[in-house]
Amino acid sequence: MIKLNNVTKTYSNGTTALKNVSLSIEKGEFAFIIGNSGSGKSTLLKLLLKEVEPSQGTIIIHNKDITHLKKRQIPYLRRELGVVFQDFRLLPNKTVYENVAFAMQIVEASPKEIRRNVPMVLSMVGLAKKARAYPTQLSGGEQQRTALARAIINNPPILLCDEPTGNLDPGTSWEIMKLLKDINNRGTTIVIATHEKDIVDKMKKRVIEVKDGTLVRDLQK
Repeated sequence: MIKLNNVTKTYSNGTTALKNVSLSIEKGEFAFIIGNSGSGKSTLLKLLLKEVEPSQGTIIIHNKDITHLKKRQIPYLRRELGVVFQDFRLLPNKTVYENVAFAMQIVEASPKEIRRNVPMVLSMVGLAKKARAYPTQLSGGEQQRTALARAIINNPPILLCDEPTGNLDPGTSWEIMKLLKDINNRGTTIVIATHEKDIVDKMKKRVIEVKDGTLVRDLQK
C-alpha cells in the first residue's frame, strides 16, 4: 500500500513540483499517473524512491512512514520497489543475463538462486534466447524487457515505471503493457507515470492526473 498525505515538494530553485497531494494506492492495484511534461509525475515517483525529500507531508509504504528515513535505511526500502525507466539504464558491459543477475547480487542472493531464477524471469519476458546478448545488440523493446526482468527478479511487491514506453514504437509499447498487466495479475502493485493517452484509455485502469503539481483527477476503473 502507498499513501501520500498532503505532500508538497518545492525544489531549491523555488519550483513547486507537487502541492498538497494526497492519495492512496492499494496492494495489487494498477494505476496510471498522467500529466503533461513538468506536471509533477516524475517527482512523485522520486519521492517514493527517496531520490528527493518532501518539503511537507508524509509518505507511507506498507504501513511504514518513510518520510524521514535515515540514509542507511533507504537501500532496504528500495528492495521493496522495482523500477523501470524510459532510458532502460542497463549496464552496457554486461549481458542480458548478467544485467538481471546483478539485481540479485545486490541483495546478496546465492549463486544457486541466481542460476534458478534469472532464466525463469527471462523466459517470462520473452528473452530466453537473448541471455548472452549485450544491450547494444538488442532492439529498444528487448532492452525494455531486460529492464523489466531486472526490476521484477527480486519479486518486489511494488513496481514503479517512469514513462516505460516513451522510447518505443506503438506495437512494442503494447507488448510491454501486456507484460505489465501479467505481472499485476500475479499480485504486484503497479504505478506507471506516462503521458501516452492511447495506452491509458485502452488499458481501462485507475487514472490519477496531476496538473501543475496538483492532483486534479482520480478516476477509479
